[in-house]
Amino acid sequence: MTSFLADVYLWVKALHVMSVITWMAGLFYLPRLFVYHAEQVQTGEVTDKLFQTMEMKLLRVIMNPAMIATWVFGLLLVATPGIVDWSMVWPWTKAASVIVMTWFHHWLGLRRKDFMAGQNTLTGRRYRMMNELPTVLMIVIVLSVIVKF
Repeated sequence: MTSFLADVYLWVKALHVMSVITWMAGLFYLPRLFVYHAEQVQTGEVTDKLFQTMEMKLLRVIMNPAMIATWVFGLLLVATPGIVDWSMVWPWTKAASVIVMTWFHHWLGLRRKDFMAGQNTLTGRRYRMMNELPTVLMIVIVLSVIVKF
C-alpha cells in the first residue's frame, strides 16, 4: 500500500489542494450568507426560505463533500512514506488547525439549523467576527506546510 501511495502522491496532493480550496470557499461564504440573513431578512419571509435553501445547498452539496475529500486526501498524504516528519512542529500545528476548522464547519451547520427553525440569536456582527476564523486558520496551515516552522 505504501508504494502505491508513493506512486500516486502527486495526484493525491493535487486532489487534496482542490478539495481544500473548495472547502475554504464555503467556509468563507456561508458565514457571509448568515450575516445578510441575520441583518436583512425576517423569519417566514420569502427571502428567508431563499436564504435557507442557499445555505443548505452550500453546506450539503459543496462544503460537506469538500471537507470529507480534504480529510481523506490529507490522511492519504500523511500515510505516504517520507511526507510527514512528526518530530517537527509543523504537522502538529496543521493538524490542530484542521481540527479547529472542522469544528467551525460543524458550528456553521448548527447555526444553519437555527435559521431553519427560526431561532437564530446571533447578530450579523457576530457572524462577521466568526468569518475571520477560517482566515486565521488558513494562514497557520499554509505557513506550517510551506515554511515548516
